[in-house]
Amino acid sequence: MKQVVSSSPLGGSPFPPIADYAFLSDCEATALVAPNGNVEWMCVPRMDSPSLFGAMLDRDAGMFTLSPADTNVPAGRRYLPGTNILETTWGTKSGWLIVRDVLLVGPWRHDRDRSQTHRRSPTDYDAEHVLLRTLRCVNGTVQMQMECDPIYDYGRCPAEWEYAGEAYEECTATFEGCDLTLSLRSDLRLGIEGARVQARSTMHDGDLAYVAMSWGGHPAPQDFEDAYKRLVFTADYWHEWLSQGRFPDHPWREHLQRSALTLKGLSYAPTGALLAAPTTSLPETPGGNRNWDYRYTWIRDSTFMLWSLYSLGFDWEADDFFNFLAEVCDQDGLQVMYGIGGERELDESELDHLGGYENARPVRIGNGAYKHRQHDVWGSFLDSFYLHTKSRDSLRERYWPLIYDQVEQALTHWREPDRGIWEIRGEPQHFTFSKIMCWVAADRGARLARLREDDERAERWQAAADEIHADVLEHGVDERGVLTQRYGSPALDASLLMIPLVRFLPPDDERVVRTVNAIAEELTVHGLVLRYRVDETDDGLDAQEEGTFTICSFWLVSALSEIGEHRRARELCERLLAYASPLLLYAEELDPQSGRHLGNFPQAFTHLALINATLHVIRADDRLAQENQVLDATRRESEP
Repeated sequence: MKQVVSSSPLGGSPFPPIADYAFLSDCEATALVAPNGNVEWMCVPRMDSPSLFGAMLDRDAGMFTLSPADTNVPAGRRYLPGTNILETTWGTKSGWLIVRDVLLVGPWRHDRDRSQTHRRSPTDYDAEHVLLRTLRCVNGTVQMQMECDPIYDYGRCPAEWEYAGEAYEECTATFEGCDLTLSLRSDLRLGIEGARVQARSTMHDGDLAYVAMSWGGHPAPQDFEDAYKRLVFTADYWHEWLSQGRFPDHPWREHLQRSALTLKGLSYAPTGALLAAPTTSLPETPGGNRNWDYRYTWIRDSTFMLWSLYSLGFDWEADDFFNFLAEVCDQDGLQVMYGIGGERELDESELDHLGGYENARPVRIGNGAYKHRQHDVWGSFLDSFYLHTKSRDSLRERYWPLIYDQVEQALTHWREPDRGIWEIRGEPQHFTFSKIMCWVAADRGARLARLREDDERAERWQAAADEIHADVLEHGVDERGVLTQRYGSPALDASLLMIPLVRFLPPDDERVVRTVNAIAEELTVHGLVLRYRVDETDDGLDAQEEGTFTICSFWLVSALSEIGEHRRARELCERLLAYASPLLLYAEELDPQSGRHLGNFPQAFTHLALINATLHVIRADDRLAQENQVLDATRRESEP
């Protein structure tokens, strides 16, 4: 692949800003669409499969364009309310055009056979494995163009096209050495030009058209009427799903609903797994080497995921994710992360033939962190079981051996160094947060044992929790009374904002207040929170600067709310919500200077933290409003 020379985010870069991409999903495959109508990232048949369109990482790695012939900047973009269906409005010098992009969801189709991928109970719906793009000319005339240039396996396998009908309405593609077949169907005239398919047409006021790409042998719409009917079915699916949630009647409800829809889109329906992000190697530092593959499920996401889903009323999704966690742990111990099908080996490699987003290299697939020893995973896992049990008031007997094993693992290893929540690639350290999460494992294990009336284990695990607690407060607190990143170091770490959220110490404890304030004052850039200072932490990446982690900034909102700093929490939350992309999506990081989004996109962990933070502030608002009502009523009663 030719290497892109420009690495500047301004003028001259051929790459759109990360925040300008739109996200599509059918809960089995995902796609990212640039503002100019290019599908620049899509992996099939699964979210973690090799890319079919990879222009996001190299302009020669495949894309699927649908736009007016003479216009690159649309007049507007939005999701159809309550859905993951993208609508782009184009205004040209001669007319107006509306394009809608959607990954179709249809009725459950395995009535005469069994799905070979689903491990969760079948619902009424299933992914159709069709990317549908519809066009409607609403005024004047518009010359439009379509170009479908799939290059499978991260830009290594170009398509071999042939016509599949009597005329020009359908083409099929195969890829040498790859077990994938595509079908492209349209009521436009399709022309095969080498490894790509093109269409050009002038649309007039009232004209309708569609283009549908399907894979895996699934049928595409046969005409526009069929396409429109299936688009409406998909919209109804998203509306019905969202209506099951509980959202406060609040100005921030739209942010909560978009985050919920994004998280649903990042869930892999066949297993219930949650994808951390649908992309790989979008840089955390512009032009840098902090480029990782996030198309996997992290155990540490589990507590936030379950808390968010239960809080918003999506119990089925929470149960599916919980059952996925129980399945993967039921094998050979607990890893940091897994494939969305439960895969345990996620070997990391570099794709040297790809130039990278704005020349950020290397481009990586796989993630070597799956081999890391990270002690926070036991606490995340046990906290998930505790949350699930509280939501159900029961614990299945078959889960008890899992709980016992993970608590015992935490107690066996908590005194050892590890690589911490941020998966440092330097030397293992005695990270304070890792110790705290081992305390969470023992504490939640003891609570679950008491529910089971297993008094012997409950007492033993509680005693171990007390020992870990005392050790952290002896070695993880500096002379100021601030909890630090690791034992024997004054460095700060944003993960310690979680202390009041996991109830390691009460929110009004002076050490909690001092830690939250120290992070807010000393670990921020323009008010946005860093994970840690790269010059104080050996993360194995040559102290290369990175952006502020948006999840950490949302953690600060929650922590400020917990310690009673409601005004500061609300102000920071308002600011963070203003940093949302035009479509209310978030990447992993924010550049504190420009507000530019950095890292993989959209990022599940960021949206999970957004839900937690905004609900903290909204509930505090409600409490203050109720208190003010009581004060007003009391004042009126006391007036003569």
